[in-house]
Amino acid sequence: MTTLGIIGAGNIGSQLARLGVANGYDVVVSNSRGPETLTDLIDELGPHSRAATPAEAAAAGDLVVVTIPLNQIHTLPTTELAGKLVIDTNNYYPQRDGDIAALDDESTTTAELLRDRLLESTIVKAFNHIYAADLTEHGQPAGSVNRRALVIASDDASAAATVTALLDRFGYDTVNVGALSEGWRIQRDTPGYGPRLNAAELRDATDAAARYRDQ
Repeated sequence: MTTLGIIGAGNIGSQLARLGVANGYDVVVSNSRGPETLTDLIDELGPHSRAATPAEAAAAGDLVVVTIPLNQIHTLPTTELAGKLVIDTNNYYPQRDGDIAALDDESTTTAELLRDRLLESTIVKAFNHIYAADLTEHGQPAGSVNRRALVIASDDASAAATVTALLDRFGYDTVNVGALSEGWRIQRDTPGYGPRLNAAELRDATDAAARYRDQ
């Protein structure tokens, strides 16, 4: 039994918790407001889930999902996340996060910012281009016709393989765009951001993506 630690219990985090429990994982869920605010979600998820602090969720998780606003990554428990595989779901929204110069000039990506914050963790970008409500609706068994695909990016091949297996278990094919620096290919306003696409279609969409400065 693998444990998913989830830091952030908003739309994406709560949906990934549901997928985790439905697919045989133990889930430890946290948010910034405290475990006592997660009672309803834990009651829904059942005995394979529990609420915790972010540090506790990080320590408990074999895989840890970080799904908090980008401007809050400085609050992450770096000690407890050391040595962990961390899945980054984030996108940059200046109206929420404030202006971040390195993202505005596209000299880095959101996942690379997280990597630079969590120097002893291994980062995989995933789940950032699918609407939260679709996560528990669009999954299909392997081999299904037009099975939806999701993008990952990572600097670590083994971590990428682990998250590919997780996606498959959740009902999705994977398009691996390579290093974290390639994660911009599925950032907001790119062709693959949002729509339901199979692997071939999503690969075409990521290949066709242009940086904001080139649009």
